[in-house]
Amino acid sequence: MTAWSEPQRHYHDQRHLRECLALWTRWRGHCPRAGEVAIALWFHDAIYDPQASSNELNSAAWAARSLVRAGADSDAAQRVHDLVMATQHDAPAALGSSPDAQLLVDIDLSILGSPAERFERYDQDVRKEYAWVPGFRYQEARAQVLQSFLDRPQLYHGEQAVALLEAQARINLAAALSRLAQ
Repeated sequence: MTAWSEPQRHYHDQRHLRECLALWTRWRGHCPRAGEVAIALWFHDAIYDPQASSNELNSAAWAARSLVRAGADSDAAQRVHDLVMATQHDAPAALGSSPDAQLLVDIDLSILGSPAERFERYDQDVRKEYAWVPGFRYQEARAQVLQSFLDRPQLYHGEQAVALLEAQARINLAAALSRLAQ
């Protein structure tokens, strides 16, 4: 838990991990290797530096090393590594991947479909993590990220996530883009 408590974390913190694990508890019956998804959730943002582009890779490597040291077989370690890597959200890679990866990504992106107040807090917390980025540059980059999610034909993979989160996520993303444009 120490890694999840680092001072640069405002959104990618223990609260995010708890929210992810709570959804996993509800949805774990929708994936073949629920235990591996849970481990991947614990590791998916374990290494988080807002100024680095290798967070997922470093977190995935840490997960795989930890599993091998704990006695897991190399196939399981590789699957967890791959699950953590699926949380790179710059491309919808998980769309055609395993049900485990799809569930993991749905859980990680569940914040987009949260109630408006929670989404706004998330948006503010992400800005805090990127406080080092000048305002105009942040607005431009953030708008691109949010628009890339909004441009997807479908944000979520599983029926439960689509039913629960999709419509609200689109409302939240459009509202955030509107705020950024002001």
